Amino acid sequence: MRRALIIGIDHYPRIGNLSGCVHDAQSVFEVLERHGDRKPNFKQPKLMTCSKAGEEITKDDIKEAARELFKHQAEIALIYFAGHGYVEDTGGYLCASDSKSGDDGFSLNDLITFANNSPATNRIIILDSCHSGVAGARDVKRKMAELEEGMTILSASNAEQYAMEVEGGGAGVFTTLLVDALEGGAANLVGDVTPGSIYAHIDQSLGPHSQRPVFKTNVQSFISLRTVQPPIAYDELMELATHFPSADHIYPLDPAFEPERSQEQKDDPAIPPPDPAKNRVFKTLQNYVKVNLVVPVEAPHMWHAAMQSKGCKLTVLGRHYRKLVATGMI
Repeated sequence: MRRALIIGIDHYPRIGNLSGCVHDAQSVFEVLERHGDRKPNFKQPKLMTCSKAGEEITKDDIKEAARELFKHQAEIALIYFAGHGYVEDTGGYLCASDSKSGDDGFSLNDLITFANNSPATNRIIILDSCHSGVAGARDVKRKMAELEEGMTILSASNAEQYAMEVEGGGAGVFTTLLVDALEGGAANLVGDVTPGSIYAHIDQSLGPHSQRPVFKTNVQSFISLRTVQPPIAYDELMELATHFPSADHIYPLDPAFEPERSQEQKDDPAIPPPDPAKNRVFKTLQNYVKVNLVVPVEAPHMWHAAMQSKGCKLTVLGRHYRKLVATGMI
């Protein structure tokens, strides 16, 4: 079973209202609830939001919901929080609607304790709040992480930074990229989106001069948080080891592989006509090129490689996936 707790708070009567956290929480809820093919993913994720008076989410509400999430045996227990964050020398806090100062919020140390002690196989904490990078630190000044095996933390910014909104407001930059990653922007070639690929997607999108997301983990391997339509057909991917029987194999090409040619080339008897069987293989090889599995040899493009009777070879990524296919790992 996969369990999730998703919290978004805009209404803060004492420390200043926010505008995009409820929207962000709803977006995360919607994308996690089902896989890309609409099959169920997380089982009835719990959504807690507060956008106005009368919907207040207190510190105790957050604490009890987090305790409930992490007390169960589950494949994944995931918590997402969007709202005000606060940090001081004693640690970090997630601010609730009833917060008056910040350090009266839900302690990140308590959250980490719940997660570290959880019987869930994978415990994932995702925080879109200011100073959220302090989560998991044993000591704020020394910046030492203390995570039990199976724990992953992904936060919008480091301990000193504020979490930014997209231009015009209404959504956080971090969560906008998070949702984009979950929708497929961070999917691998079999359609899996993992915590590691999400972090890489967000980190590359933000660039070095923006807020810096923080990623902390202690896992043997990443679990898929969501599956989407892969960028290459599964059947084509499974042919990789057939077309390339060894990692250093160069697949030989000739003009018969390429169906596109000029009238002059069509009229040239020295150039063989397109071969339908070779054309089908060439289409697959071109699809490999699109996802960086294959590159042409001594030619700028696959068209030139075929018309000049060159070849194509595996990239480093291609060799990796070829090995996965050849050994039955995918």
